[in-house]
Amino acid sequence: MLVIGVTEFGGPDALAIHEVPEPHAGPGQVRIKVRAVAVSPTDTVVRSGGNAQVARAKKPPYVPGMDAAGIIDEVGEGMAFEIGDEVMAIALPAGEHGGAYVSHLVADADSVAYTPAGTELETASTLPMNGLTALQVLRRLDLQPGQVLAVTGAAGTLGGYTVQLAKHFGLTVVADFAEKDRRIVEALNPDHLVPRGDSVARHIRRLYPDGVDGMLDGAVQNELGLPAVKDGGGFATVRYWEGPSERGITIHRVAVSEDYHSGGKLDQLRELVEEGVLTPNVADILPAERAAEAHTMLEGGGVRGRLVLVFE
Repeated sequence: MLVIGVTEFGGPDALAIHEVPEPHAGPGQVRIKVRAVAVSPTDTVVRSGGNAQVARAKKPPYVPGMDAAGIIDEVGEGMAFEIGDEVMAIALPAGEHGGAYVSHLVADADSVAYTPAGTELETASTLPMNGLTALQVLRRLDLQPGQVLAVTGAAGTLGGYTVQLAKHFGLTVVADFAEKDRRIVEALNPDHLVPRGDSVARHIRRLYPDGVDGMLDGAVQNELGLPAVKDGGGFATVRYWEGPSERGITIHRVAVSEDYHSGGKLDQLRELVEEGVLTPNVADILPAERAAEAHTMLEGGGVRGRLVLVFE
């Protein structure tokens, strides 16, 4: 089969197409003929060598990608899925089955869900990793209806899903925005908007002088965002920031790999898309062989929605 990966870590041009032995589905597994994979910042970290787990656990080529959608073409023993089912799956570049930039992906049954009805495979591929991460953020912060959540990086895919889920679960949401992204963030229907940037905590404190109950720091502002949180509140970080904490604030280091075996949550995301709660957003679709171009675009900044690579 074909995979897109690197034999030596480096910049986007290190990505290349490689042919490797074809995998097959074992008991409790399916094999997906991949149509689409979403390109996310975590993929650039794998490609550049920033994920030490990948180097320790795998042999080259090292394959990025945590989101895939396609059609099942092999079914292992004891499976409810059938050949021909359209599904989406989360993948772990350092895991047993490797990353998602592959023409055929073997996946454990509980890492797979049907795609939302009426949703193209390219669109469905943007949902698993960031959708599961957003659910994990809200689960860890454990806010109750009526409490206040602040989201930095609200115009991004994770931030957007978190805003929409938080509103659906009855939270009051403060979202940051850059002027060029105002319409994108307004469409998420947060309760309050604040300017994005180094002063985001000060703007949030103007709305809530005692601070908010919790924050998702999707913009990775770390110590710049922490002052917005009230004493004893929660702060969710997606890049393993360890603080220091202050004022009894709990720092939650979110890791979507913990939800790999969470097919039920993936199915919940499917339902939420079908209900119109979540609105996946595709920025552009490129052939898989243009993965280096996609990484260059992403690292250049300003991409809104997910870039998607397609295998023919």
